[in-house]
Amino acid sequence: MTADAMTPAGDSSFRSPARRLHGAGLDGITTEDLPRGARLEAIRAGDAGSIHSWELVTAVDGPGTRMTIFFAGCPLRCQYCHNPDTFFMAKGRLVGVDDMLARISRYRGVFDATGGGITLSGGEVLMQAPFAARLLHGARTMGIHTCIDTSGFLGAACTDEMLDDIDLVLLDVKSGDPDTYERVTGRALAPTLAFGDRLAARGTPVWVRFVAVPGLTDDPGNVARVADTVAAWPNVARTEVLPFHQMGRDKWHDLGLDYALESTPPPTAEQVEAVRDVFRGRGLTVR
Repeated sequence: MTADAMTPAGDSSFRSPARRLHGAGLDGITTEDLPRGARLEAIRAGDAGSIHSWELVTAVDGPGTRMTIFFAGCPLRCQYCHNPDTFFMAKGRLVGVDDMLARISRYRGVFDATGGGITLSGGEVLMQAPFAARLLHGARTMGIHTCIDTSGFLGAACTDEMLDDIDLVLLDVKSGDPDTYERVTGRALAPTLAFGDRLAARGTPVWVRFVAVPGLTDDPGNVARVADTVAAWPNVARTEVLPFHQMGRDKWHDLGLDYALESTPPPTAEQVEAVRDVFRGRGLTVR
């Protein structure tokens, strides 16, 4: 993939074009091989995490240049997921918390110069909350800006202490209608809304992301419900409306998974702007 191509992501699979500086994979990070029982215990304790990949990029996943770390494992099965290879925790490589923090510390100068930091993404970062909490706390101790990219479905796993170490949340609100949300993800909408309400009550800065998928999420009534929900959260600094694309289709095929959106076209520029206009009409900052 070229530096101008779409960069890999898990839950937030439709990010803006970015400039990759380094990474993609687990280059430069020591991985561990443990028996299954010991592996699970290390993950439960937060001593290690199952990681898909990491990359250093600009223009996505938060302000400045970010080291984005993609966790393996996700409880959702979004029909439009760009990286279904992050669905399964067992498919990731085991990385110790100290090794990951050592890699993060190498880019402190870059973060300071660009106003960047780390973003924990996925998959779903909150499937491995103990490991995430230790990374976030370690990064904050080093004076590094911290961010998580999450669906919010597992928001209950994010403790108040963990939130104290989070500077920004990228929250994927995939639908405003419970039936549509279940159709998109296979899960319930309520936990995401509850997490959004909790972040709003705390005043935690949030960027909301919504993927416009023709025939799936772009129904005007559904878009209006998302916009109404987001407008009620005063801590939302901006909303990103991202167009569906087919760049992940081959991954679904390679994994032998049923890809439900095989014939779904990307939205036109006019369709995307129409969705953005709904959010703008609620007084939200949209990009």
